Amino acid sequence: MVKYELIKECKRTKARLGRLHTNHGIIETPVFMPVGTQATVKAMTPEELKEIGAEIILSNTYHLYLRPGADLIREAGGLHGFMNWDRPILTDSGGFQVFSLGPLRKISEDGVTFKSHLDGSTHFMSPETATEVQMALGSDIIMAFDECAPYPSTWEYTEAALERTTRWAARCKEAHTRDDQALFGIVQGGVFRDLRERSARELVEIGFPGYSIGGLSVGEPKPLMYEVLDYTVPCLPVDKPRYLMGVGSPDCLIEGVMRGIDMFDCVLPTRIARNGTVMTSRGRVVIKNAQNTRDFRPLDEECECYTCRNYSRAYIRHLFKAEEILGLRLTTIHNLHFLLNLMKKVRQAVMEDTLPEFRNEFFAKYGYE
Repeated sequence: MVKYELIKECKRTKARLGRLHTNHGIIETPVFMPVGTQATVKAMTPEELKEIGAEIILSNTYHLYLRPGADLIREAGGLHGFMNWDRPILTDSGGFQVFSLGPLRKISEDGVTFKSHLDGSTHFMSPETATEVQMALGSDIIMAFDECAPYPSTWEYTEAALERTTRWAARCKEAHTRDDQALFGIVQGGVFRDLRERSARELVEIGFPGYSIGGLSVGEPKPLMYEVLDYTVPCLPVDKPRYLMGVGSPDCLIEGVMRGIDMFDCVLPTRIARNGTVMTSRGRVVIKNAQNTRDFRPLDEECECYTCRNYSRAYIRHLFKAEEILGLRLTTIHNLHFLLNLMKKVRQAVMEDTLPEFRNEFFAKYGYE
């Protein structure tokens, strides 16, 4: 069973501390979840993930359904056995990836027919299929199959997507039979307050052990995303975890926590790391820039990750220029450590009721306005 335990509510913001209990361990919330799309967090071993403090990682149903296939993963003992990760795993339903295929997919009430981005083969994904695949994967937390309306979309289109998402959520719940997994519903509704509130209300009526907020961080301005969170989060139960999907920049993590979000995920830290950009306490650094050629300081003098304890900016720049794999491994370790350590500091600030001051100090130092 997966159970959420509310530990503390901030006296000055909507932030809260909690614990998410799963069969594979306890997750301290609010939490950032590194993304391991294809049963691996790119460039990282499970041991390295544990060393930097990762308590839960995320994998992708769509990609694993296509390759290597759910049956093979089930035969390997589920995702935990397949990828040698004995801590909690969350899988998304694949809905966002399927709908991102654009002209390669066709939506019906039954589900979505789509062409594989790998070989062009035709597949059909229904709410029942998405749920069955995730049960085979054996992740601790799974997502309902939803329709994510792009930004911008009309009110009419967004309403239709919301209504289908609600019907599909009920079908996912009906199809879900594993007691050791938690199935989360996904709130949709775009940037329309009446639709967001309706979506949340309808999902709460169906009843889920946790609720995700989808359809944000898809191109809308950040102030608009915060506005949507301001009126959506209060519609969700206090005693259930709240998960904001696809968000991973430091400012959005802090602002999300202040609005009552418990869980986040994003490919951002690993993706920009592979391109040579790192997050530091004083803002982003592009390691390939010429100014780092003879800079023998660590990436971040306030960081205690493996990379910063052992390597200089000059060396890491050399690795990128020489196209050596170690370079992107070192930047990935650093970026993930930076965000996980940030969330640790955020949790401490919530505990001490000093989150507003922490936010202001962090933003000023990082270079946010």
